[in-house]
Amino acid sequence: MPDTAQPIITFTVPCYNSADYLDACVESLIPAGNDIEIILVNDGSTKDNTSEKIHAWENRLPGIVKAIDQPNKGHGGAVNTGLAAATGRYFKVVDSDDWLDADALPKLMSALRNEMKRERCTDMVVCNYIYDKVHEGTRTVIDYKSVFPQEREFGWDEAGHFKQGQFILMHAVVYRTQLLRDCGITLPEHTFYVDNIFVYVPMATVKTIRYLDLDLYHYFIGREDQSVNESVMMGRIDQQLRITRVMIDSVKLPDPSLDVHLQSYLVKYLAMMMTICSIFLRMKGDAESEKKRKEIWNYLLIRNRSLYSLVRRELVCIGVNIPGKVGRRIGITGYHIAQRIFKFN
Repeated sequence: MPDTAQPIITFTVPCYNSADYLDACVESLIPAGNDIEIILVNDGSTKDNTSEKIHAWENRLPGIVKAIDQPNKGHGGAVNTGLAAATGRYFKVVDSDDWLDADALPKLMSALRNEMKRERCTDMVVCNYIYDKVHEGTRTVIDYKSVFPQEREFGWDEAGHFKQGQFILMHAVVYRTQLLRDCGITLPEHTFYVDNIFVYVPMATVKTIRYLDLDLYHYFIGREDQSVNESVMMGRIDQQLRITRVMIDSVKLPDPSLDVHLQSYLVKYLAMMMTICSIFLRMKGDAESEKKRKEIWNYLLIRNRSLYSLVRRELVCIGVNIPGKVGRRIGITGYHIAQRIFKFN
């Protein structure tokens, strides 16, 4: 039976028509121990027995697994529900088609149990994640050994230089639950790519960090309907634009109260988002897409001229706004470069 004390961590698993792979995800979380909480959110699934599966897990592991059914609200709505229901000291999102590594998870839990003994827990724990292109039989590990000290708590002033493609994505972070609540984060509903908001907005409030050099999160890539599939991203560009606007409005930069390393990182992250938006709109190549590309940059300019200048100077943004056919060719070339850098499909 689980302990009656506060769970160390809440794993929230958004589930939408995910019966085929949900069991593998949940089974990967169980070795974390009895002092955890797993919240399975069925986000209005209609095509399979996802609801039955999450309640079966709740019955199998009472007191550890909590099953919640809700009308479809999208990935962001499912994460919001999980966060609202969470009782763990820490909070992590694990998508239902992904899984946590059997060797790395016990080491993470050992570190988090030590955090529970401290008067003030670390705000954010960072681990490595793996792009698993299962159908190709390839894997790429994203680590932060060149950026962060290891095995101790530190602040942003000790962070090194982030390379392009070395961003801290949702797969890498474990946030202190109260930090997420204190920053008031609420993800947009019925919108993809909300994971960018989830890592970007709370990051501005993080004061203390602990990096564990563990290959923890396996990020599955390969399904045709996946949100990072190239054709899917092209079709959902309006949602990408919406998320980028939220990010522009949610964190005010530059901010002299923030550490310079943190500010630099946040600018680079936003520049990555602006670049991806611009490249996909350039790839579409029609007049409406060109109009949208200009509009997103104009939105940044109007909302925050200083931030606009900082973003435009970032290396990844150079060339994405060159007009005409030359600009479009550069944009397509930029896509293939960005694909290698950001590994989004």
